[in-house]
Formats: sequence, C-alpha cells, structure tokens
Amino acid sequence: MKVLVTKDTMSDIYLAAVKIRQQVFVKEQHVTIEEEIDQNEAYAIHFVLYLADKPVATVRLLPLNDTELKLQRMAVLKDYRGQNLGATIIREAEKFAREQHFKKIKLDAQLTAQKFYEKLGYQAFGEIFQDARIDHIHMEKEL
Repeated sequence: MKVLVTKDTMSDIYLAAVKIRQQVFVKEQHVTIEEEIDQNEAYAIHFVLYLADKPVATVRLLPLNDTELKLQRMAVLKDYRGQNLGATIIREAEKFAREQHFKKIKLDAQLTAQKFYEKLGYQAFGEIFQDARIDHIHMEKEL
C-alpha cells in the first residue's frame, strides 16, 4: 500500500483520482460531472491510495488560507470499502497538512459519512445542507 500526492492536473496520479471520483460520485451517487470537476482542481493537493499498484481511494486538500485546508472528494472504490482505506488516506492527508504547518482541516461530510469522520476526530457544526442533492454537515478538526 502506498499513497502518492500531486498538484499536477496532468499527472497519472491526478488522472487516477478523477477516475475514482467519477466511479463513486458520478456513477454511484449521480453527481453531475460539472459538479464533480470544479474550478479548484488546479489549486488542490490530490492524494491517491494504491493497493498493488491499483488506485482504490482518493481525497484532496484545498488550501483556504495560511492555516486552514478543506478536505474534499474523499472516495473509496466500492470493492475496497470496509478495509480502513478511507481512514488511512485521510491520516496521510492530515500528516501532510501538519508537515506544511496547517492548523485546521474543514470538510463538508455527507450525512452518511458523519460517524466515519467523527471517529477520526472531526466535529460537526452548523445546520444540515444540500450539496449536489445530497445532505451534508460541516465538520472540522484542529491539527
């Protein structure tokens, strides 16, 4: 198992991330491609977890300012869920964030994933809202 990181939207790592996101968000959850691929792609740091050279999980971090990042587009391919890979890639992203001296990670969790993020130390705040026709809740974690 390895996690690779890129900011290069022309790299194989980024393309692997997009492929995972399209499978999970576009095909499974019916998010439109226009909602999925946004104007922040080139500004985000993209992480991809590989098992035996197969990309199976992804997440991105979007810098908000000098101290805060937003964790977005967390996805694990269906056949690989339940193996703690989502937690593994998030921990790698958090390690990267700490190394870059960020102090807080924010995210908008799908309600079905709220408990997953709570187990990783994120705290919910605010009201439930819709994003891409899916219920979400704001969450954050101090690093």
